[in-house]
Amino acid sequence: MEEKKFDLNSIIGFVLIFGILLYMMYINKPTPEELEAQEKAKQEQVEASKKAKEDKSTYVTSSDDFSASSNADSLKRVELQNKLGAFAYGASLPSATPKETLVENDVLALKFSNKGGYLSEVKLKQFVDFDSVPIYLVKDGNTAFNINFGTTDSRILNTQDLYFQPTVTKSGENTVVSMKLKVSEQKFLEYRYELKPSDYMVNFTIRSQGLNNVVNSSQDVNLDWKLKTYRHDKSISYENRYTRLTYQLDESKIDKLSPTSEDDETENDVNWISYRQHFFSSILTTKTPFEEVHLASTNLVEDETIDTVFTKAYATKLPIALQAGEFNQDLGLYFGPTDHKVLKTYDIGLEDSIPLGWGIFGWINRYVFIPLFAMLSSFLPYGMAIIIMTILIKMLLSFVQYKQFLSQAKMKILKPELDEIREKYKDNKMKAQQETMALQSKAGASPLSGCLPALIQLPVFYALFQFFPSAFDLRQKSFLWADDLSSYDIVAKLPFHIPFYGDHVSLFPILASIAIFFYMRMTTGQQMASQPQQEGMPDMSKIMKYMIYFSPIMMLFFFNNYASGLSLYYFISNLISIGIMLVIKNYILDEDKIHAQIQVNKKKPKKESRFQKKMKEMMEQAEEQKRAQQRRK
Repeated sequence: MEEKKFDLNSIIGFVLIFGILLYMMYINKPTPEELEAQEKAKQEQVEASKKAKEDKSTYVTSSDDFSASSNADSLKRVELQNKLGAFAYGASLPSATPKETLVENDVLALKFSNKGGYLSEVKLKQFVDFDSVPIYLVKDGNTAFNINFGTTDSRILNTQDLYFQPTVTKSGENTVVSMKLKVSEQKFLEYRYELKPSDYMVNFTIRSQGLNNVVNSSQDVNLDWKLKTYRHDKSISYENRYTRLTYQLDESKIDKLSPTSEDDETENDVNWISYRQHFFSSILTTKTPFEEVHLASTNLVEDETIDTVFTKAYATKLPIALQAGEFNQDLGLYFGPTDHKVLKTYDIGLEDSIPLGWGIFGWINRYVFIPLFAMLSSFLPYGMAIIIMTILIKMLLSFVQYKQFLSQAKMKILKPELDEIREKYKDNKMKAQQETMALQSKAGASPLSGCLPALIQLPVFYALFQFFPSAFDLRQKSFLWADDLSSYDIVAKLPFHIPFYGDHVSLFPILASIAIFFYMRMTTGQQMASQPQQEGMPDMSKIMKYMIYFSPIMMLFFFNNYASGLSLYYFISNLISIGIMLVIKNYILDEDKIHAQIQVNKKKPKKESRFQKKMKEMMEQAEEQKRAQQRRK
């Protein structure tokens, strides 16, 4: 066997090969730039891989969401269909949101709500309230306008819960707002509003197309209109007194609900309904009278000393008659001032919603005071117009004061003779009465001759009492210290509230009360001096003494919260009356001449009237019965 030996050359060869490999590895080592590039490439590869995974994940998620959304929409459509039937179409449109559409003209700014299709806001652009806040008749959900109807698939729906699709177009100068409650593109219920430039009346039409097979015409279709009236005046009690639901029947008859308590009424053939808020009104009119209307009014002012937002709550329910199964109702909506000259322009009697008084009182206001004041205020400040109108009225009625004072003068002259008659027949009161009447008749000095002229003034007094609180032209017109002639003036604010008086002091009522005091002192003093004490009758002199003080105090309390324009009128009126009386007493009437004329009249034969004869016979019969009773005793 051959012995193995250590081979040095082999070892050297291996060492050389190993060295060569190390050298080759060294010279082929990557540079720092190459290492950086490799690291960057590796990082980009990782990020690309991550993004691919995210894209894949996103793609899968979107697919899942779409599927879920489709399912939700399908469920919603099924729910709407079950709830609304054919009207589910309108609820699925993009307009089925509680958005509003704003439309304006020169006097109104109106907002129409998609939900319900009604007027959700009405702003009167030319007016502000007592605190300089813009006048809103409709705002923040104080109104409801709803049609309740049945469908042929046995549903009961309310338009206030459904969504309308709005469109705004032009018809000449008019702006037309169409709110459509759709069943399909060609079938719908439409509220059509047409707004003219500078006009408070909005033409309003309720019509439908293609709903004769959708709406159940055998069921009642009712329109409900509700409104809570905002407070706009300084005095809550004063405004609330003239805030009232008024309506017209049979083209002429005007009726009202109570302004102080809860009241309701059902009426037939109603032409228009006015929700009056003292100086502003919301009125619903119709070309075809409503057959049967239920009206209701609720007073919301429980305590007039506490500030309040709303004064009245009005509600009206009226039927809508379908024509061949379709809606077709022409209406009108007036939102504006309760101004006689503005309301009269519509020529449907809306001006009768203003409380000018009934009968002759309203006649005097319509045909005398309103035209007279309009003429005077066209070139005079409003305060001066009141003063000039007062002077003209007092001059016109001065003959009445003359007749009154003449009657008092005659009675004063006859008083000594009347006292003699009462003394002569003090044991026979009936005879004393007969002789008294005979003397007064011969002298032409009947006490009634002074009362009858005074009665002539009553219609004028009451007419003016109604005129000033309703005169829109006086609203926010200042005079002297009064900043609003349609409301009370304030010269001092009280830190407390006095019952029936208020929490302020008004100067015009004080001046008017002082003038009334002196006027009554003059006239009542004259009457007490001339009127003899009647047997069996109360002592009128004592009553008159009390009235001298009671009447001015009553005036002071009553007018402290009333229109300062009315207090100004009574102040000037009584000053003029005092002046007229002084002129009549000192320069016109001559008591000596009156006495001489009475004596002449007494000598003339006096023909008795039927009334006097009848009274004489009755008194003689009563006297005869009295004698018979005394004989039986």
